[in-house]
This record gives sequence, C-alpha cells and structure tokens, in this order.
Amino acid sequence: MSAVPFDTLKFATKLQAGGFTPDQARAAAEAFADATGQDIATKSDIAYLRNELRNDAQILERDLKIWFGKMMAWQLTAITALVGLAAAAIKLL
Repeated sequence: MSAVPFDTLKFATKLQAGGFTPDQARAAAEAFADATGQDIATKSDIAYLRNELRNDAQILERDLKIWFGKMMAWQLTAITALVGLAAAAIKLL
C-alpha cells in the first residue's frame, strides 16, 4: 500500500498563521505527520485486493469442484463394488 503524501511545511505555515509559534507549529506538524504517516489504502490498493480475492475465490471454486468430482467417482466405485459383492454373496446362498 502506498502512503498519502503530507506537506508538513504547508501545515506548519497554516498553524503559524493561526497563531501558533514556529516551534509549536513545527512540533504539531511533525506529530500529525507521524500519526498519519502509516500506510493508508488507496482506491487502487483496494481494487487490487478485490481482484486478488476474486481470483482466489475462483481458484477455490475450481478446486472444490474437482474434489467433489473425485469424491463422487470414488463413491460410485465403492457402491459398484458393494453391489457386486452383494450379488456374489446372494449367488452363494
């Protein structure tokens, strides 16, 4: 994610125009820059993550379909084998 740019000089100048001393303005601008200098998600960051999530969901859906298909094939094989065993057992009786 990218950080949003912040002009501390412009901020300090406005604080001085509002009555802050130069030291107060500088300290307040630095404190505000530190507090807000953390990475902030932009619209492009969110769009990228949305696309990544969508792709991951599609891959998961594909993998689940494959897994369910394999399970159905295994169950069909098991049922066929059990029916064959039952038929063989009936012939022995």
